[in-house]
Amino acid sequence: MKNTLFTPYNMNGISLENRFLMAPMTRSRATQPGDVPNKLMAEYYGQRASAGIIITEATQVSMQGMGYAKTPGIYTQEQIEGWKLVTDEVHKKGSKIFLQLWHVGRVSSSKVNGLQPIAPSAKIAKETTVYIFDGAPNGDATFVPVEEPREMTQEDINQVIEEFRIGAKNAIEAGFDGVEIHGANGYLIDQFLRSNSNERTDNYGGSKENRVRILTEITEAVAKEVGTEKTGVRLSPFISFKDMTDPEILETIQIAAKELESIGVTYIHLCEADWADAPEIPNDFRVQLRENFSKTIIATGNKTPEQANDLLGNNSVDLVGFGRKFLTNPDYPKRVELNAEMNEISDNHTLFGGGTARGYTDYPFLEV
Repeated sequence: MKNTLFTPYNMNGISLENRFLMAPMTRSRATQPGDVPNKLMAEYYGQRASAGIIITEATQVSMQGMGYAKTPGIYTQEQIEGWKLVTDEVHKKGSKIFLQLWHVGRVSSSKVNGLQPIAPSAKIAKETTVYIFDGAPNGDATFVPVEEPREMTQEDINQVIEEFRIGAKNAIEAGFDGVEIHGANGYLIDQFLRSNSNERTDNYGGSKENRVRILTEITEAVAKEVGTEKTGVRLSPFISFKDMTDPEILETIQIAAKELESIGVTYIHLCEADWADAPEIPNDFRVQLRENFSKTIIATGNKTPEQANDLLGNNSVDLVGFGRKFLTNPDYPKRVELNAEMNEISDNHTLFGGGTARGYTDYPFLEV
């Protein structure tokens, strides 16, 4: 019998009721000051707990790691206490939840956090912006260009590794079932992985093996702190926005997969391109990834339920992530099961920011 989205799954000892994963989506609702998770965020995640597992929005491991306004952190006690509201609500509704640990690297501006960005190399990300909330009358985000980063020293690298370790420790204290290391989408770890953003000549640059090193060292530190069964990694081999085109990235990702297999992490989460004319993921890449990594593989990228079931049915992946569909349909698995009509985004202005239910927790459930 082939697996489908409704098949239960044992993820390295963590029992999931189905194969639906709610993908990480930045919503910028953290309470200010302090970037603290709150009751509204707990309601939002709790509404969507029919997913087998939820991965939270990206959560900065330090103020230096922050790139967008009002995103939550996991480096203060107040933030830990705020996240407990979220994990309690999700667990009460019967689902599992991992926290995504995030450092943006060069994708930031001093207008966001008062700090010059840091990165593997002092190379700006062309045509890349971040957002702040500067009092626009309609409450919208204002986009500002990223600033030139400072090249990281060995001390900086050691500091970031420690921040990820502490972030993982704090996440478990906050009640999460595990953590996902964000190594995707042009942020700090991805910047190290790619030859066009990493021009270093030390042990963290040059060869593909060297460019994978910081991912390996962060993952080892996190896994040692919270356990391999509670550690996942997100990668994005087919995404090149934020000035991240690299002809070597597919080979580099496979090297990374072998390293992650050696460490024993519980999953690799592929963030796949999700725009209309996005490249098709070649099947031989999926086959090779299965050969290099034996545990859970997740794919996220605007998949239809039919596409998801095909990937699950041929054993290409074990879980499938859905983002925008969960954003607008808190009961997305039920709607898929019944082939019901889907809610669409009601107002793009409410995607990022806002302190009310509008466009966040007010999307209706099915009436059945």
